[in-house]
Amino acid sequence: MKTLFCRAIVAFAACMPLPAMAAPTLLRPAQVFDGVDATAHPGWQVLVDGDRIVAVGTNLPVPAGAKVIDLPGATLMPGMIEGHGHLFLHPYNETPWDDQVLHEPLALRTARAVAQARATLLAGFTTERDLGTEGAGFADVGLRDAIAQAIVPGPRMLVATRAIVARGAYGPKGFEPGVPIPQGAEEVSGIDEIVRAVRGQIAAGADVVKLYADYHYQRGEPSRPTLTLAEMTAAVAAAHDAGRPVAVHAVTAEGMRRAIAAGVDTIEHGDEGTPELFRAMHDKGIAYCATLAASDAIARYRGWNGQGTPPAAVTEAVHAFHLAMTAGTPLCMGGDVGVFAHGTNAREMEQMQAAGLPPAQVLIAATSGNARFFGLRDKLGSVKPGLLADLIAVAGDPTRDAAAVRHVVMVMKGGTVITAPRD
Repeated sequence: MKTLFCRAIVAFAACMPLPAMAAPTLLRPAQVFDGVDATAHPGWQVLVDGDRIVAVGTNLPVPAGAKVIDLPGATLMPGMIEGHGHLFLHPYNETPWDDQVLHEPLALRTARAVAQARATLLAGFTTERDLGTEGAGFADVGLRDAIAQAIVPGPRMLVATRAIVARGAYGPKGFEPGVPIPQGAEEVSGIDEIVRAVRGQIAAGADVVKLYADYHYQRGEPSRPTLTLAEMTAAVAAAHDAGRPVAVHAVTAEGMRRAIAAGVDTIEHGDEGTPELFRAMHDKGIAYCATLAASDAIARYRGWNGQGTPPAAVTEAVHAFHLAMTAGTPLCMGGDVGVFAHGTNAREMEQMQAAGLPPAQVLIAATSGNARFFGLRDKLGSVKPGLLADLIAVAGDPTRDAAAVRHVVMVMKGGTVITAPRD
């Protein structure tokens, strides 16, 4: 009876129509920036089959039944990778950070994050490393999974969930002492607590662990080191044992020194970095996310119009970036987007170029560079056969001016065309 039943199932399945396979797609732009070479390749074409790039070069044959997308005047390039974002935040000149954390319901923040994820994807950023929900708990795990399951559109996400801070060193602040106030990150004190937090966040779905090496204890105070070297070293060991990289918010020189000694993977901000610290990062292969756009945005919220002498915070951030370039420190492209509007992620790339990084190197940082730093280079970040077909086309030549990435004419993610020019 069992044999007859199995035969019946096989016969029934044989009669069922097979699902239609998507036809290959041939992309024909004016040129291709492959994410690795600083020079674009005129006349190159890219053939996509399924979710993969299968061929790259000139005069590719058109397979039978293939869809051809002509992109005249456009540069085809890898989907960009946002290296430092917060999809559960929106610009502080719309709603102050404290009010977002304390007064905006989780459902509202999640709904906004869904819309902001879509805006990010349409802007050509097909992957994002999201470094903390800032009081929205583990909601980034759900958003990441909803995007992966094609429930909502958005970039591929690497998430840090709650992030980790020293007890008493974060915010919101300014309330009755002794009254517990929800915080923007998970508080810890001591080696046991930080290891427990690292493991707990990983168990909840974190792809990357985010630590705060320094912060200001009270409003108006300067940033100071908070986590000890022993605490950070233990956290890094626990994260690396679990196969997770560690990103560290570090503004002060001492916070950076401890992060470097602890063996972290990326350092964010680094405003007070010194030549010696950036050389040490170079020697250890620790990547630097300068977040220049965040400093610029906050200065503008406070009244600077971009003309004349920049505020001290902007000058300090640009100076640190210059030191990192001089030291040959690996440069991550990450703007701390959420401080400014999602979908305008290219603002960081423009700031990097304005600070002296050649535009082609800006593009490399946003593609193959970030892919390498985030452990994705065997999947993303380059236009190369075998990699996922996360590709965008932009009007003009971004290797001459990175601002061209503002003008996205096509987005493809995993071989699926999200948006393209009309025929």
